[in-house]
Amino acid sequence: MNSLIKLNSNAKSGLFPEFPSLFDDFITKDFFNLPSLSALRSVTTPAVNVKETNSAFELEMAIPGLNKKDFKIAIENNKLYISAESENKKEEDSEDGRYSRREFSYQSFTREFHLPENSVNENNISANYTDGILHVVVPKKEVSKPKLLREIAVE
Repeated sequence: MNSLIKLNSNAKSGLFPEFPSLFDDFITKDFFNLPSLSALRSVTTPAVNVKETNSAFELEMAIPGLNKKDFKIAIENNKLYISAESENKKEEDSEDGRYSRREFSYQSFTREFHLPENSVNENNISANYTDGILHVVVPKKEVSKPKLLREIAVE
């Protein structure tokens, strides 16, 4: 007969030698050394690469496993919002009805970026999603582009 309980070869013999000593685990493990909130947040919030060029702001986010339809990108009051929601469901039943398995996962995130006031061309923002990378280009207005050095001849 197969057992779901893993035998612990280090457990002392007693009434239940197959169970590890919970008291020993409580004493030896550091339960107060939990990961920081920012470490937990980084698991669900994708990191962003931001690059500013002369003509645009470019954002890249590595977000594998999603579809293009999962993303929402919006701009309001000089803030760029990028969010995504994804839900996966898997169901499996055996033919003889002895087991059933249902698994589902849900992931979502929202990122907000403050844009320089009156400097972006909101009508020409573009985004594409290929190979798990979301690439967003926010073009600058002509006014906000840096002027190139132009020498003026003295006559």
